[in-house]
Amino acid sequence: MKKLFFTLTLIALSTFISYSQDLSNPQGGGRLNIESITPGDGYSKMNFQGDIAVYGRVFASIKLSSGNSSKTSGTLSGQARTILHDGTFLSSPLNGSWKRSGVTIRFYFIDDVSNGAMNFVIWDVDILGEVAFVKYYELHSSN
Repeated sequence: MKKLFFTLTLIALSTFISYSQDLSNPQGGGRLNIESITPGDGYSKMNFQGDIAVYGRVFASIKLSSGNSSKTSGTLSGQARTILHDGTFLSSPLNGSWKRSGVTIRFYFIDDVSNGAMNFVIWDVDILGEVAFVKYYELHSSN
């Protein structure tokens, strides 16, 4: 019985280690400018444009919905489009969460790029600076 338990523990541990994600080294990133912010009743829409490594020119529209009365966290949904340097057009839905601290909002989401790639993505959005700094961590490469 001890041998079986030890074997199952090793299998579980090796599975966890093989699927863990190193968040200290993003595979890429870039900078997006805030093009507009449109307030709504319980939400705000934000539009972004800029360059992201490997993905070229990126255009994104994101709706932030408040999760509490202090408007310090909530959910996000949106769409992104990108045009690679070779003219390839890609798209991705964006769904995740956000957390605000002062004038900075941090977005967390997993994208599902139309070329088959899947990334865990973090944006640090500086509202007053009108800029978002993007980091992504590849979960699955493109087809």
